[in-house]
Amino acid sequence: MAGGAGWAGRAAPAVPGSCSERVHLQTQQEAKMRMMGMAMHVIRTDGFLALYNGLSASLCRQMTYSLTRFGIYETAKNHLDQGSKGPPPFYQKVLLGAVGGFTGGLVGTPADMVNAREGGAEGLKKLFSGATMASSRGALVTIGQISCYDQTKQLVLATGILSDNILTHFLASVIAGGCATFLCQPLDVLKTRLMNSQGEYQGVTHCAIETAKLGPLALFQGFVPAAIRLVPHTVLTFIFLEQLRKHFGMKVIT
Repeated sequence: MAGGAGWAGRAAPAVPGSCSERVHLQTQQEAKMRMMGMAMHVIRTDGFLALYNGLSASLCRQMTYSLTRFGIYETAKNHLDQGSKGPPPFYQKVLLGAVGGFTGGLVGTPADMVNAREGGAEGLKKLFSGATMASSRGALVTIGQISCYDQTKQLVLATGILSDNILTHFLASVIAGGCATFLCQPLDVLKTRLMNSQGEYQGVTHCAIETAKLGPLALFQGFVPAAIRLVPHTVLTFIFLEQLRKHFGMKVIT
């Protein structure tokens, strides 16, 4: 699940109108052309199904990362629900989301590494390379997606205007997807800059300081494309989840 998308393939942000932006846009175009050409070459030589090579690693990543973060959050929240007269306060949902997302990011890192390196990871320690950043992002995206979804749904239902139906689920998940994008985008920007740097940054903190100097919106470069990717993913995730809850008889207090 999206909250869970890997780091690879994200373009580095650039200052609007600068020389680096023009080079960046040109590089993006070239990368897209190479990607399309490579896709056509793979289809011609190995067939259409060859485009799905590595699917097992991607599914493994989702089944470790997403199942862990959803499982921890839902289990802990249900426990809190049973011990009180109503749903837990928002700050508790945020804490549960952070714990679940951080753990999911850690658990899902090996599968993400194998997927990115096509099985070329060297040793057990190497499988957890980048686990800190992955876990941090997992915590943020889970807070944005799951915690904000629960809270938004609770507030919408409290108005009495809408019932617990697919329209409510859609509205809450759209807001949750926007929250997740907002929370994750600064970290994504820093990660992309670090990945594309030529040694000009001494670390994450130095990169954050230098990026912040470019303006208040520098940390949110690429927000719209990121939202276009993450919001639909969040909507589908929760619409399917709510239908599973409905048809399998799982009662969830919201």
